[in-house]
This record gives sequence, structure tokens and C-alpha cells, in this order.
Amino acid sequence: MPKKGFLSLLQTSVAILLGNALLAFAVEAFIVPHDIIMGGTTGLAIVLEGVLPLDRATLVLILNGALLVMGGLALGWKLVTTTIASSLLYPVCLWVLERIPGLTGLTDDILLASLFGGVLLGVSLGMVMRVGSSTGGLDIASLMLNKWTHVPLSICVYLLDMLVIGGQALFAGSAEPVLCGLVVLVLESILLDKVMILGQAQIQLLIITQKYDELRHLFLTKLQAGVTMLEIQTGALRERQQGVMCVIPPRKLFAAKELIQSVDPAAFITITQVREVRGRGFTLERNFLLPEEEKK
Repeated sequence: MPKKGFLSLLQTSVAILLGNALLAFAVEAFIVPHDIIMGGTTGLAIVLEGVLPLDRATLVLILNGALLVMGGLALGWKLVTTTIASSLLYPVCLWVLERIPGLTGLTDDILLASLFGGVLLGVSLGMVMRVGSSTGGLDIASLMLNKWTHVPLSICVYLLDMLVIGGQALFAGSAEPVLCGLVVLVLESILLDKVMILGQAQIQLLIITQKYDELRHLFLTKLQAGVTMLEIQTGALRERQQGVMCVIPPRKLFAAKELIQSVDPAAFITITQVREVRGRGFTLERNFLLPEEEKK
């Protein structure tokens, strides 16, 4: 196997292993001890644990296995290969952590447990999904429901999670675990999104100025950033000129604004955060040569 392929496989394996271990830790240390509601097969297992003589880890394993088989039959076995690792690793991690004494007594504060649980759930799921894998479980059920009913996937995900959460709410002794569960879901969604784009977000600048050629030269030489020239027409005077578009890392934003200010203080600038950038200069090595007269 080529070195690059091996490193990619190693990175994916470590992310899946750590992500599932962290997910199981969040559930066992913060969610379950305080009876906080949650979605997914874990939430369904918590409901079934009250009526079946099986522990939570075993129920999760059974549910994940059944959904894997159903997903393979309904959606194709390629899906199984991308989710089987998490579907097996997660219940194993749950089984191990269930047997660690003192793990459930980290905090007696249900709100603090909700905050830590939501953050860790979001980070762990983000780690797994960032490398193109999945935690399996109800994700597969959502895909099947989407295929059969043609209801948007996001609605299928929310519908199934709300059914599971509703089932747990029936067994909740008070409203507090339900309300804390909503806190967990919000934090989980926010952190999942942040982890997915961590280190990949960039800043896009669009500058409209009559001194576009001078600015282009400075961006290429001083800022060491690639630029794209756009043909534009001004709105008021309908003059044809060129706009300068540039994508840079956030750390270069201050220097870029200083360069623009030095060239044309009246330049029109829009600054946008881009979730991810791929291609030459970012995911591929920068490879452009300036004419000798432009290097000065």
C-alpha cells in the first residue's frame, strides 16, 4: 500500500476508534446517570432496557446489527462497509465503560452533565463523520425511510429522533431530563457542525476597485495568495472593470485588509467565511509562476 494511502487509512481508523470511545464515554458518564433523553439507537436501547432483560450495550449491538442487515438489503451492501466499524465498536465501548467503577459519579449536577454530554456527543460524532464514516444505527433507518417515502432526509432524521425521544419522555419522572435532553441536542448539533469544518474554513474576499491590477499584483507577491479576476459592471455608472476575488486563511485577513487600504481606501469589500476549500493552493500544492516583471 502506498504511504499516502496507509496514512489516510490510519487517520480514518484512529478517528473512528476515538470517536466511538468518546461517544460511549459521554453516554455512560453524563447521559445515562441522569436519565437525560437522547436520540439514536442509544435512546431506543434506554427505552427497551426498561422492558427487556438485556443490558444497554447488548441492545445497541442488536439494534445496530439488525439495521445494518436491513440497510444492506434495502440500500445496498456498500453502505454496510462504511458503517460496520462504528456499529460494532460503539456497543463494545459501551460494554467496557459500563464496567468501570465510579464513571457514573463524575457530577451530581444534571445541567453540568447536559453541557458536557452535549459537547462530547457533538465532538465524537463530528470526528467519525469528518472521515466519511457513520455511527450507523438510526442513520440507516432514516435513509431507508427517505427511499421509501421520498420525504427529505433531514425530516426523516428528526422524525425518528423525536419518536425515540418521545418514548423516553414517557418514562421520565419529571420534565427536567426532557428539558436537559433538548440542551444536549442543541449543543450536539452545534459542535458537530464545528468539528466537521474545523481547520477547513477559509475567508473569501471580493474587492471592487478601479485599482484592481495593482491590488492583484500585491496579493500575488506580498500576500502570497492566489486571485481570480472577475468581469463586472458597476451599478450606477455601468462602467466595465474587473473585481478581485481571493480566498485566504483567516490569519491573513488583517494583512489583506491593510493591503487593500494602502491601495484604495474607498474600495468596496465583501468578506465571507467559506466552509471548505479544495484545489490548488489548499488541498493541492501551490503551483504558479509569475512573470519576472511582476516579481518586483
